[in-house]
Amino acid sequence: MDLMQVNSVIMDNLQYILLAMTLLILLALVVFISINIKLSKMNKRYRKMMQGMDGQNIESLLMMHIDDVQRAMKKVDALGLEYQRLSGIADNCVQNVGIVRFNAFEDTGSDLSFAIALLDANNNGVIISSIFGRSESRTYAKPITDGKSPYFLSEEENQALSKAREKCSSK
Repeated sequence: MDLMQVNSVIMDNLQYILLAMTLLILLALVVFISINIKLSKMNKRYRKMMQGMDGQNIESLLMMHIDDVQRAMKKVDALGLEYQRLSGIADNCVQNVGIVRFNAFEDTGSDLSFAIALLDANNNGVIISSIFGRSESRTYAKPITDGKSPYFLSEEENQALSKAREKCSSK
């Protein structure tokens, strides 16, 4: 087929070719309008979504939330350090107490004598004993290190120490 034959086929069918081209252009125009309408709706939804509370856009809201989260993280870090500091202090405070009341002498009534053990979290502290008699009373203090005293402990002092250590081990 040579160029003359192609030219004659086109010229004989020119009205059909133009009609087909017009229909394709109209179809393309319909698709273009449809896409434009969808794009316009999507644009409206996007703008509406980007508007936050009180007219702020979502970007500024996100930035504010990021700043809030960063401030909260700094506070959490500061609270963690404060917790560690207070925990160290609390370990050295009296946390466990054991007390035993007893009658030291037969000639006195009631259990007016006592032994009290005051221990920290590491089982360090003191035992204070008070022995009450009719004519006098005496008070003693004995240091406790790691749950033991370098001094002799009476039966009541040992009971008070055991009560305080039980409280320490139950935590």
